[in-house]
Amino acid sequence: MNSIKVILTGATGMVGEGVLMECLENPNVSEVLSVSRKPCGKKHAKLREYIVPDFLAIPTHDENLKGYDAVFFCAGISSIGMNEEEYTKITFDTTIHFAKTVLPQNQDLVFNYVSGAHTDGTESGKMMWARVKGKTENTLRKLGFRAVYNFRPGFMKPVEGQKNVKWFFKPFIWIFPAILPTKSLTLREVGRAMIYAVQKGYPTSTLEIKDIKNLAI
Repeated sequence: MNSIKVILTGATGMVGEGVLMECLENPNVSEVLSVSRKPCGKKHAKLREYIVPDFLAIPTHDENLKGYDAVFFCAGISSIGMNEEEYTKITFDTTIHFAKTVLPQNQDLVFNYVSGAHTDGTESGKMMWARVKGKTENTLRKLGFRAVYNFRPGFMKPVEGQKNVKWFFKPFIWIFPAILPTKSLTLREVGRAMIYAVQKGYPTSTLEIKDIKNLAI
């Protein structure tokens, strides 16, 4: 398989950092452009960084985003303490603006979006975050990418050596996968599945935990 060039967001968060670490070690990835609001703190021959204070202010024809095979959109935020308008701006508006920015310059692009387990594709359920995530998934599918894969992981075990792991998450790293293995993934599996989705494709655009595990093999 030919190696791929990837744009990655969210490298300063747990999911994005774990996926980035897999990309940097994986021979199927030749280059990673980390787009973030602040430096990710990593140095690697494959890695370039593009610091943007405001994702919504990225211009449509930004030359820094040209010449890539895929976007791994791992940026995200918890909905706790947020109203729907605030959460929609960060989750939906930011993601869709970024998608519309990269698409015109990369016509054969695959867009991989980290959504979440129990996302509401009907956009009409009771959980606010799930509706907004569902709206984001549905809108991405309509934009015209070569393929869109919406990843819906559950509990994700960090990659060894990760720095961006919340303190309250650490006690569950070993316990949760042991007691609920079908509800758990490793971030290495998520990263590998994202890479293989670009290279090999997958029959469905919505990837639940079992799909991610299958694709990561």
